[in-house]
Amino acid sequence: MTREDEKRLVEKASGGDAAAFETLVAENQTRVYNLALRLVGNEQDALDMSQEAFIKAFTYIGSFRGESRFSVWLYRLTTNVCLDFLRSQSRRAHGSLTQAGDEDEEGRELEIPDERFTPQSMAERRELREAVRRNLEKLPPDYKAILILREIEALSYEELAETLDLQQGTVKSRLFRARKKLCQVLLSDRNFSYEPSSNTREEV
Repeated sequence: MTREDEKRLVEKASGGDAAAFETLVAENQTRVYNLALRLVGNEQDALDMSQEAFIKAFTYIGSFRGESRFSVWLYRLTTNVCLDFLRSQSRRAHGSLTQAGDEDEEGRELEIPDERFTPQSMAERRELREAVRRNLEKLPPDYKAILILREIEALSYEELAETLDLQQGTVKSRLFRARKKLCQVLLSDRNFSYEPSSNTREEV
C-alpha cells in the first residue's frame, strides 16, 4: 500500500467509513501482533494488546495528522499499550519499576563485526540470538521496547522518536543505555558463554 492509498483510507476512516478502517487493520494487523508478541512475550496477551491498540486507533483516528506513516502511528499506540501492560506486570511482580535512568548521555552503538560463516561462528550467532531473546525479558519495559523497535523492527531514529514520543537525542541516549544494560545482563547469564572478538568497538 502506498502512502497516498493509506492517506485516502485514513481520511475515509476518519469520516466514519468502517470498511476503510477494516482495510487499514488488515494491512497492519500482522505487524502489530508481531510487535506486541515480542514486547509482551505471550500469544494471548499479544492478541489482547493488538486488539486494544486497534480500538484506540479507531477511537482516535480523527487526531491522526498524517505527519508520519499510519503504520508508525499504530506502532506508537501498540508500544504504549504494551508498555502500560508490562509496567503493571512489573509492579505486581516486584513492587516497583526499575527506573530507566537519566537520558542526558549521548547515544553510542555497540557493533559486533561481521565474521566468516564457519560452523563455530554460526553456532555462536545462534547462541547470541537465543541469549538476547532470553535476556530481553529481564530488562525494564522502556529498554526492552526500544531495543525491539530498533534491532528487530528496524525503525529509524526518526521513527523511534515518533513512536516513543521522544526527542531524537533522548532516543539515542536511551538506546545506548538499553544496549549497555543488555550487555551487563548477558555477561551475568551463566548459560551464555559467547565472547566477542577483540576488535569489538563502540562508535558514536
